[in-house]
Amino acid sequence: MTIDWLHFTPWLSLAGGLLIGGAAALFILLNGRVLGISGILGGLLAPRPGDAGWRIAFLLGLAAAPATFWLLAPAGLLAAPRIDAGLGTLVVAGLLVGFGTRYGSGCTSGHGVCGIARLSPRSLAATAAFMAAGFVTVYLLRHA
Repeated sequence: MTIDWLHFTPWLSLAGGLLIGGAAALFILLNGRVLGISGILGGLLAPRPGDAGWRIAFLLGLAAAPATFWLLAPAGLLAAPRIDAGLGTLVVAGLLVGFGTRYGSGCTSGHGVCGIARLSPRSLAATAAFMAAGFVTVYLLRHA
């Protein structure tokens, strides 16, 4: 295995991780809710009275963050994303991820960030399962 040293960004990755962890901690402290994207989005399907506003604002913020970064970031930090998969593969992958989040009662942000931080056995098992599935998938598609 080789590392692409030109695109290796440990400090940006650390900063992003700290921001995500801090946001998750503040969200649970201030709202008493787990910061799981699939749960926030799923809550819009049958919202409780007065519950839709913060969910919509959160999702709009998720969409606005990359656009804001693209507008404000120095040119050296911007790079065109490279996606080595066709549209069909991306659609199937998205559907599988959606199915997995429903089947596992949460997503990577809910289980992997918030659940593990709370030492939830269910989240530890879910995170181990989706990480293992990701490792196997990459191995089979790239090396087998």
